[in-house]
Amino acid sequence: MNGSPFDAGEGDWQVVVNAAGQYALWRPHLDVPKGWRVVHSGPDRESALDHVERHFVMAVDE
Repeated sequence: MNGSPFDAGEGDWQVVVNAAGQYALWRPHLDVPKGWRVVHSGPDRESALDHVERHFVMAVDE
């Protein structure tokens, strides 16, 4: 594989989240870092991004 495995492109994608509620796109062939868990697996990057958009809630100071 040339370049970064996180470059946009074809292939499966996952969404991982940590205890602080931070989300990241991840490739399924890579080990999930300690403290993170998979919350979505999909056939393409767009479905992973859609999952983050639907579930990520950003804290806003008032």
